[in-house]
Amino acid sequence: MFENSEKTNIESLGEFGLIDHLTKQIDLKQKSSVKGVGDDAAVIDFAGKKALVSTDMLLEGIHFDLAYTPLKHLGYKAIQVNLSDIYAMNGIATQVTVSLGISSKFPLEAVEELYEGIYLACEKYKVDLVGGDTTSSKQGLVISVTALGHADEKNIVYRNGAEEGDLICVSGDLGGAYTGLQLLEREKMVYLENPNIQPDLEGKDYIVERQLKPEARMDIVELLRDINVKPTAMIDVSDGLASEVLHICSQSNKGCNLYEEKIPIDPMTYETAREFNLDPTVCALSGGEDYELLFTIKQADYDKMKNLADISFIGYITEASAGRNLVTKSGTVHELKAQGWNAFKISK
Repeated sequence: MFENSEKTNIESLGEFGLIDHLTKQIDLKQKSSVKGVGDDAAVIDFAGKKALVSTDMLLEGIHFDLAYTPLKHLGYKAIQVNLSDIYAMNGIATQVTVSLGISSKFPLEAVEELYEGIYLACEKYKVDLVGGDTTSSKQGLVISVTALGHADEKNIVYRNGAEEGDLICVSGDLGGAYTGLQLLEREKMVYLENPNIQPDLEGKDYIVERQLKPEARMDIVELLRDINVKPTAMIDVSDGLASEVLHICSQSNKGCNLYEEKIPIDPMTYETAREFNLDPTVCALSGGEDYELLFTIKQADYDKMKNLADISFIGYITEASAGRNLVTKSGTVHELKAQGWNAFKISK
């Protein structure tokens, strides 16, 4: 079809470039469509109530490897990935739909195991599985989950609300999911070379779980509500800290100073990164899949949050002309760049 025309490689655009390209001409026709493409979830007005909708797709061989991913964990993670988008809007998740593309290699028992994880996540986070679809697949397992939720209009937080002087905060710790992935990939290679050697994951439970069984941060949304703090901008950390900070800066038309020494990294993450000759800071900035919440707050709210154990203050928002900077531990200032995972980058 395109043999005689100039072709553009999708990889050159990247995931977000492709989304921008395909959606830049969208013109919302319905008054009920409050927010469309461009944030963690769409916002729809139903009789004065704001509904939140987000969809993610996971494909075998791209987003997960069944060589080391238990199906129960995969089902659990598929739900968490989507709930995280609802929480990143400062909303409450209420329902999910699950659609599967299943190849003939999967027996019923395998699908049942996958659904055990799905049901476990729904039970833990008090969301209802209300529908979906199934079909055959020639490319392996495909999982598509749509999460539904709601929020009062006054509580919804977008990516574009950061103001100069706002503090940049992040929940939990970062880089663990990426280092866990490196460990699992290493053990897979060892197994392929010698199937008689058992995986050596002893003492690495935390980072393995960060990769295989992440937890969406509903508790942070509840905590912020309890202490009466509304973030000015928020996003979940799915593609790496640097990428998410830049999304907030870009959509808010602001700059930032991000401090390396303030980025929260668990000791196990740090040690494992060093074992792999990786820079722990780079793992946190570019690794992704941590599903923590990154958000900005007014300086006036600092006293309400300064003693919270699971929140780190990692920088502040500046005017756009000041640039988007990473201040290293030595005090050197570098331009903050996103080098996170690209869904369309094909391994050579």
